[in-house]
Amino acid sequence: MAAEFDYIVVGAGSAGCVLAARLSEDPATRVLLLEAGPPDRSPWIHLPIGYGKTMWSPAVNWCFHTDPDPGMNGRRIYWPRGKTLGGCSSINGLIYIRGQREDYDHWAALGNPGWAFDDCLPYFRRSEGNQRGDSEFHGGHGPLRVSDIAARHPLIEAFIDGAGQVGVPRTDDFNGARQEGAGYFQLNTHRGWRCSTAKAYLVPARHRPNLRVVTEAQVGGLLFDGARASGVRYRQQGVDHVVRASAEVLLAAGAIQSPQLLQLSGIGAPDLLQRHGIAVRQALPGVGANLQDHLQIRLIFECSQPITTNDQLNSWAGQVSIGLQWLFRRTGPLAVGINQGGCFMRALPDSSRPDIQFHVATLSADMAGGKVHPFSGFTMSVCQLRPASRGHIRIRSADPFQPPEMQPHYLSAELDRRAAVAAVKAARAIAAAPAMRPLVAREVKPGPEAGDDAALLEFCRNQGATIFHPSGTCAMGRDPAAGAVLDARLRVHGVPGLRVVDCSAMPTLVSGNTNAPVVMMAEKAVDMIRQDARAA
Repeated sequence: MAAEFDYIVVGAGSAGCVLAARLSEDPATRVLLLEAGPPDRSPWIHLPIGYGKTMWSPAVNWCFHTDPDPGMNGRRIYWPRGKTLGGCSSINGLIYIRGQREDYDHWAALGNPGWAFDDCLPYFRRSEGNQRGDSEFHGGHGPLRVSDIAARHPLIEAFIDGAGQVGVPRTDDFNGARQEGAGYFQLNTHRGWRCSTAKAYLVPARHRPNLRVVTEAQVGGLLFDGARASGVRYRQQGVDHVVRASAEVLLAAGAIQSPQLLQLSGIGAPDLLQRHGIAVRQALPGVGANLQDHLQIRLIFECSQPITTNDQLNSWAGQVSIGLQWLFRRTGPLAVGINQGGCFMRALPDSSRPDIQFHVATLSADMAGGKVHPFSGFTMSVCQLRPASRGHIRIRSADPFQPPEMQPHYLSAELDRRAAVAAVKAARAIAAAPAMRPLVAREVKPGPEAGDDAALLEFCRNQGATIFHPSGTCAMGRDPAAGAVLDARLRVHGVPGLRVVDCSAMPTLVSGNTNAPVVMMAEKAVDMIRQDARAA
């Protein structure tokens, strides 16, 4: 392998596959893509419902745990993160959501020109291959396939009707002119298979002689030529390697490991670096700060009719039936994953736009991806869209192979505590609506004993978990002293030749699932990289 490339991309996840594929479109540009995990050969990656397996598999998943969180009664929260080609897009819930126009307009208002919604929409459309075709808000010819859930399910239909009865209109597009509403999700699937960024972007590009993809290669730190980032060191099968980048190093390792790599390389809060014997190369106190995540509160119900996925999975006949559905028609539960229905609504009385999101599954289990219950069950998962709580990512030592400290500080903000209780009440209201009442035999969790706000908040503390959207730990912004790590072109302040392109760059969390926004950010980053290279 050549010891020098133009661009080195660290992390072959949702952003990294996009960066490597797009940059290598120019045959004169040499690109190296490094991924700590293995190739994406597991069949569970490609089968949509398979993330119930990959969510717990250390073969393709970092299987992180947070530090004990005071807001969660000292519990350590399991944080799955993709460790394979495609990263989290290979193990996530497949849901295609962009967030709200106001999210991106707010990024621009915080001092990030070029990130308003109207600036971002062309990149959403460029990336998207929606089965509905081109429209004002959608692209029909992009590499990332987006598909409808074809089959209507009586539970999801009842949920949508119940939401309507409490004032939330039905919608057929959460990513159109208006997010608010209840309906079916669109998924990153194509003809019954998952469409990860590895499948969408990397597979068509792998034949290019100017693109090298190296798996099972964990990066341990950055190299510098003076102040400029000039390469990385990585370990593969116990052997250490050094590679150089003549143009730029692009970190796409995610909201946990991108800040970790910066800190290990002397970029971060001086007191933290000095505590671990790391020389300060660039003082940026915001590295690893500003951590945000969507807290998932899962309400479990027993269904009065045997129409749930639990019923199918708990019998041999049912298992054979759903297997044959997928095998012969690429339809059924295996083709659509777990969460089919969704809702964006306002739970707090002072909210002017949706502040909570539902993920509705026609199955139930004690934990996401766990063994289904023996009864007919379904799940309403609710999360606050724009949490005020802030956590952090901090290295524990100078050892690059030791996971960092992960402290989300869930429910530390009073707004978040109010929103969590209001979200549970909203779910209960929909479950009690006339359209749903005939299908609800009983509320299993939190259960009728959780009758007041204090009991509901305690339920949230004891049962809440991540919905897999950690973000914000290398935030864009103007002022490094105020916590900004990157400028509006995703360049690390004060460190030439280095950018961060992943969820960590978000100054505030988007109002929904994060995969589609990260793909958009990477598409936009490629244009900025090329523009800056021409201007240099």
